[in-house]
Amino acid sequence: MWRARAAAVCVVCQRLANNSYGLKAKPPLQKLHLVSRSIHHPHYPNPKFPLRISLQHFSSLNHLPLRKAKFLSLKYGYPPHRNFWLARLTSRLLKLRYLILGSAVGGGYTAKKTYDQWKEMLPDLSDYKWIIPDFIWELDEHIDFEKLFKALPDAEDLAKLVPDFDKIGESFISLKGFFSPGYNLVSEVIGASDLLLLLGSQGETAFRATDPGYENDKQYKKVSDKEKIDQLQEELLHTQLKYQRILERLEKENKELRKLVLQKDDKGIHQRKLKKSLIDMYSEVLDILSDYDASYNTQDHLPRVVVVGDQSAGKTSVLEMIAQARIFPRGSGEMMTRSPVKVTLSEGPHHVALFKDSSREFDLTKEEDLAALRHEIEIRMRKSVKEGCTVSAETISLNVKGPGLQRMVLVDLPGVISTVTSGMAPDTKDTIFSISKAYMQNPNAIILCIQDGSVDAERSIVTDLVSQMDPHGKRTIFVLTKVDLAEKNVASPNRIQQIIEGKLFPMKALGYFAVVTGKGNSSESIESIKDYEEEFFQNSKLLKTCMLKAHQVTTRNLSLAVSDCFWKMVRESVEQQADAFKATRFNLETEWKNNYPRLRELDRNELFEKAKNEILDEVISLSQVTPKHWEEILQKTLWERVSTHVIENIYLPAAQTTNSGTFNTTVDIKLKQWTDKQLPNKAVEVAWETLQEEFSRFMTEKKGKEHDDIFDKLKQAVKEESIKRHKWNERAEDSLRVIQHNALEDRSISDKQQWDAAIHFMEETLQSRLKDTESVIEDMVGPDWKKRWFYWVGRTKEQNIRNETKNELEKMIKCNADHAAYLANDEVTTVRKNLEAKGVTVDPCLIKDTWHQVYRRHFLKTALSHCNLCRRGFYYYQRHFVDSELECNDVVLFWRIQRMLAITANTLRQQLTNTEVRRLEKNVKEVLEDFAEDTDKKVKLLTGKRVQLAEDLKKVREIQEKLEAFIEALHQEK
Repeated sequence: MWRARAAAVCVVCQRLANNSYGLKAKPPLQKLHLVSRSIHHPHYPNPKFPLRISLQHFSSLNHLPLRKAKFLSLKYGYPPHRNFWLARLTSRLLKLRYLILGSAVGGGYTAKKTYDQWKEMLPDLSDYKWIIPDFIWELDEHIDFEKLFKALPDAEDLAKLVPDFDKIGESFISLKGFFSPGYNLVSEVIGASDLLLLLGSQGETAFRATDPGYENDKQYKKVSDKEKIDQLQEELLHTQLKYQRILERLEKENKELRKLVLQKDDKGIHQRKLKKSLIDMYSEVLDILSDYDASYNTQDHLPRVVVVGDQSAGKTSVLEMIAQARIFPRGSGEMMTRSPVKVTLSEGPHHVALFKDSSREFDLTKEEDLAALRHEIEIRMRKSVKEGCTVSAETISLNVKGPGLQRMVLVDLPGVISTVTSGMAPDTKDTIFSISKAYMQNPNAIILCIQDGSVDAERSIVTDLVSQMDPHGKRTIFVLTKVDLAEKNVASPNRIQQIIEGKLFPMKALGYFAVVTGKGNSSESIESIKDYEEEFFQNSKLLKTCMLKAHQVTTRNLSLAVSDCFWKMVRESVEQQADAFKATRFNLETEWKNNYPRLRELDRNELFEKAKNEILDEVISLSQVTPKHWEEILQKTLWERVSTHVIENIYLPAAQTTNSGTFNTTVDIKLKQWTDKQLPNKAVEVAWETLQEEFSRFMTEKKGKEHDDIFDKLKQAVKEESIKRHKWNERAEDSLRVIQHNALEDRSISDKQQWDAAIHFMEETLQSRLKDTESVIEDMVGPDWKKRWFYWVGRTKEQNIRNETKNELEKMIKCNADHAAYLANDEVTTVRKNLEAKGVTVDPCLIKDTWHQVYRRHFLKTALSHCNLCRRGFYYYQRHFVDSELECNDVVLFWRIQRMLAITANTLRQQLTNTEVRRLEKNVKEVLEDFAEDTDKKVKLLTGKRVQLAEDLKKVREIQEKLEAFIEALHQEK
């Protein structure tokens, strides 16, 4: 029966050929290509090769054990080929179906990802048309497909030839679930060639069942549908791995070719300027945003891949597999990620890494550079962590470039912990949670949730946090690490299947992936880890038993999925974010125009530069101070500092002596002691303080309408830091001591003018002291009778006692004007008894304290009267006359002091103008340079609404411009 049907089909085909059904021309067989001749109907004789056709048992993916060929008998004078020419033509044309189907299964996610990349790099094949057989190009000229389709039998006739068509179709539909769901691009090819698959593989069983010689074949064994499916699944796994290796080899060659092209561009062969890559442009926008709003309180909803997971869950290992380099520091069971690390992956000719704020490139193919990179990351993390803390929210920005890297931005966050150990700050756990939430709250952030597969699922902490941030799982990708340990240790493999299917954890996700991140050895290379991962999944029962699907395994498929999700999120949200920043810019510009209409928009850096110039101008103005001004200030300030010592410790003790010789001796001794120990140091202190005061005056005085109070804090900080760093020349005291000692030893007043100046200086000093003493006495005894009457004030009880004591002591001085400076004990007793007789009880100490001020006032008044007498004493002094009533040794003392002050002021002025002012200018420049590099200093010192508004306006403008440039480049690439 079967042979009759086959013969009938061939007769129909022969008639079609003879009657030219669907054929426009009949070319000679000898003129056709060899491939073209091979598909023609055997109606044309071929003397070289005897045509013998056997039904061949084969699968769509791999060759099964073949059944021996069974030659069919000749009939009608030519070999009866059961595959008529249309079927042969279709089978050869649809071999592409097997390749695409095998790539879809074997390549998994990789085939779809690399399709677009390869399509761009394919050369123009128009010059290679000669490789394709001639009949392909001329097929439409020789065959009228419309007539041919009308001549073909109906579907009902074909269905009769395939009695178990529905059952076999259901079997293949069940296998479609094994294929990657992302490959809709081959769905039409699969549908168009289902019939051919059935006819070529299991459909052959149906044909053989109708063959009379089929029952006599003892080698054929009928198998169940389940065994067929298991066999096909095993074939699919082997085919998948085969095509995976082929694709990896092709991608490796593609990387090398792209690397060569980029290297040629670097060498200037094509002399074209490479544009900045999309991912680099996008990364710059994120860096500006992190500076603009570190707390994510504004419209920073731009996508980035946020990597979260429990501590030691394998986050760092997954990132390193995606980046294809061991770039992160690692430790055994301790927290290594102490601050967020933003990693920007982009394609480049060389595998290198560099930081945002550094120009050094780390070659990731060299172990010494990798070690240096890990050490640098660790140092930056420790610097970002403040004292008393364990983790920091400050982001470290790292760019990684290399051939074949997937373009995306990932943020590695510190691992989530459940317990704070002894070496951590008490708020470490809460800080990590707050940092993670801040990044995951971004509605466009892709959450890459890392879960350790080697530990119990109940110990997971991060899954609850992720489910809170993304309850519907619209932007979450779940990754199960250490699957090799999980398969080895977990008693029930179905638990792994439940995790990957999203049935075990309460969280939802877009996709679930299973990866292997090595054998736990930190010295393993990326290549060895990839080989181990491929070998594990090749032999894993999880794949063989369909617990895991092919597109859900390996880190490569994970990186492709994350990259696709990242760019999809970017394309969907970037324009909306650009519009949001455009609106923000308009609002800020309007606010600035209304509040600061006549001011230019200067940010902190520009304001700092302006303040820096003003400060340097003010420091330079110190050199413009006149010498006279310096000396006057220095002399006045120095006398204010030493006048108390001169009066109390030198003049008053010497004035108590009985004769001029003793007076001069006492004065010389005390002046020598004072010069050796205190005076030079005190003079240098005065000079340094004078310099500070003048510097502060220039820094703080307002410059009229041009003064800007926004610089006040900065100027104050610069002044304080410069003064703190400045140290006076140590040799200044030694040279000053010699000069002061020589000045005080000179007693010769050369002219009357100097004599009068000394007397004037003495009078001013004594009057100032007398005024101070009068004030002290008034505080002691209270207001006099005039104030009591006019201001209605009274005396306290203690003031009354003091007043009675003062009156009693003044009586003693009136009785003895030359009384000594101290009271004798009997005199104290006499005063006390006199006061007791008046009903006033007085303590002896109070009597002595009151006496000190009363006698001091009496002495100063006496000295002033003596000073008036000495105005005419220069003649006696110059002639060396001795007159006991007109001895003016005290005038000479004040002349010596005055001369020492003048010489000291002159010396200090020279030191200031020649040395110290220049050194201060140098210190100011150094402080300004340090402040320029310290962003925190600028933020603290240049504050105010105006500064913040200008800063925000500049950042928003920059963000908007870069976003618009990125969107334009994104559209061009699309």
